[in-house]
Amino acid sequence: MQETNPVTAFPRPRRLSDNTHALANVAMSGEYGRALVATPFDQTHPRLEGLAGHTQYAEALMLMAELAPLRIVPGEEIVGSATLREGALHATPGLPLASTSHTTLGFDRALQIGYKGLRAQIAERLSRGDLDDAGVTFLNALDRCLDAASVWHQRHLDLLDERIADSSGADRDAYPRVRENLSRVPENPPESFREAVQALWLLFAFQRLAGNWSGIGRIDAMLGPFLDRDLAEGRITLDEARDLIAHFWIKGCEWTGADAFAGSGDAQHYQNIVLAGLDANGSDIANEVTYLVLDVVEELHISDFPIAVRISSDTPDRLLRRIAEVQRHGGGIVAVYNDDIVLDGLVKFGYSLEEARGYANDGCWEVLMPGRTAFSYTPFDLLAVLHQMLGLHDDTTPVDYPDFESFYAAFHDAMAEAVSGVHDGADHAFLGGRPAPLISLLIEDCIETARDYNDRGARYTVQSPHAGGMANVANSLATIKKLVYEDKSLSLPEFIGVLRADWVEQEGLRRSIVNAYPAYGNDDPEADAMMARLFNDYTDLVRQVPERNGVRRPAGISTFGREITWAHDGRMASPDGHHEGEVLATNFSPSPGTDRHGPTAVVKSYCKLDLTRVPCGATIELKMHPTSLQGEAGVDALVALMRSFVDLGGFFMQVDCVDTDLLRDAQAHPEKYPHLAVRISGWSARFATLNKDWQDMIINRTQQRL
Repeated sequence: MQETNPVTAFPRPRRLSDNTHALANVAMSGEYGRALVATPFDQTHPRLEGLAGHTQYAEALMLMAELAPLRIVPGEEIVGSATLREGALHATPGLPLASTSHTTLGFDRALQIGYKGLRAQIAERLSRGDLDDAGVTFLNALDRCLDAASVWHQRHLDLLDERIADSSGADRDAYPRVRENLSRVPENPPESFREAVQALWLLFAFQRLAGNWSGIGRIDAMLGPFLDRDLAEGRITLDEARDLIAHFWIKGCEWTGADAFAGSGDAQHYQNIVLAGLDANGSDIANEVTYLVLDVVEELHISDFPIAVRISSDTPDRLLRRIAEVQRHGGGIVAVYNDDIVLDGLVKFGYSLEEARGYANDGCWEVLMPGRTAFSYTPFDLLAVLHQMLGLHDDTTPVDYPDFESFYAAFHDAMAEAVSGVHDGADHAFLGGRPAPLISLLIEDCIETARDYNDRGARYTVQSPHAGGMANVANSLATIKKLVYEDKSLSLPEFIGVLRADWVEQEGLRRSIVNAYPAYGNDDPEADAMMARLFNDYTDLVRQVPERNGVRRPAGISTFGREITWAHDGRMASPDGHHEGEVLATNFSPSPGTDRHGPTAVVKSYCKLDLTRVPCGATIELKMHPTSLQGEAGVDALVALMRSFVDLGGFFMQVDCVDTDLLRDAQAHPEKYPHLAVRISGWSARFATLNKDWQDMIINRTQQRL
């Protein structure tokens, strides 16, 4: 059976049960997100009085576990819901603390040993006795967090017992099955695929209850072996397994409708999924779960779990075609890493190959070692650095550099100062920060060091410099080189005067620069050479301090939507032909409208750079018109694009399939497109939940055709 995607007009199979579709419709309607409740206590609660730090946090978590409303929906195969509104607001319920995000926890290890194994590890560490008072307090708080998890787990079992006693018909048959799959896990390691899916969800959902936003990571590596065994033993069918995974995806929509982040989208809770890639021994881990996840996304089109598939020169055509078939339904839900480049970059940065093969991301696409990394990044606007160096914000007499090399040297000094400031700030990262014992439970080596995630307890502490505005800086440098120093059309002070005046009476010059000057993203040797120079100099500056004061600093390039904030917060007219206040390039993509020669040219420009120099990541986004992806030829074209991306040396690529005219109609008539999802940056979101600035940013991306 097939249905037609109303946005792209491509047929998509209907494999899931009617019950699963009904559950998905309710979740995606926002009913559960709108039903979130305020935490029924705060730090003045009698049980929290006189407590502080980790002890107070653990006791607050116990109150959450005891008092948070439970929700068990008839027909769902997985239970556990984060029902407190503060969690969706990135806050710790009941405490005046921000919660934790930009990480991927060690869910794989928690599945392997269960909460019981974590309890044993804490007890063993305490028994050694070589701890200071802070360490003892911290470990006791971890133990209390596990007690809270057990209370929350038992409350679900008790509620299921009530449902079993009061139900009849299909529910009377279903509830005992749900209870059986929940009864042992996650206290114990799962023994079946059904238990593993339930255990993974409950591990994740309890973190969400506490407001923590973690990526999930390599779900097929975690769940695939359980499914393979159950299939071999005849304990489950592929159709049953697909429905179970679909229920996991549906649970991930529970905050839809909460309207937690006005303007920037309703699905940015960093619950990223990574598929495929290699295990520590170098074997391909793609399995039945890999393909079932893609089936579910194709059919339900749930965008709340952004997916990154790890592909390489060895990826089979079957997987590439499956990715392409899902991508062309739009939403930008499925993106791709190039393992060949990512792994090479991680090894060059200092990780062992065996460990690097386990990489995931932090909730967008920044690369980290899951379950071992305390991660954050420091964004800065490189275009603002150029504007400041030019003196666009004041009326002082501009410096008239005699030649381009002198000019570039001054810019390089300004860039070096900006990077140095990022490094100085990173020296103090993750030192004595807010307590996060629940996060610390699932991060190695917090138990062994008896120190918190936010206090250098993790095996790796990472604070990554992330430059934004790269495309516009490279284009601006190329413009200055040509206009001022080669063609001598204007002196530098004269050109700075034009920019300070925001191109007043210079519209002809501005249009000439936008339309005729070389720009990154067109496979143009001159423009790409300037980008390579800028890119290499930036990454050289970052690489001068790969690690200091216990903090690793892998380079990255991103904007993550900050291009909108920067546009409204001081960006001046840009030398590459843009007015003050324009929203410019995103991440490592070309500036909107300047990539005039198709998606292959964009990929070629991007891949001319040695992207192993940015081990934390740099991405391009492509917006493809649906008519160019029709039929098997369209799938073939997307597969060929991915092959080129890998062969040429790309790092991370996001492809969305959507018609710009349809987006304009959706902007004018949001009621017609309530579930239209689009790729934003590291996440996808329903277009109707974006404000006009964010919608315009998506609309203004260059419409490409293969």
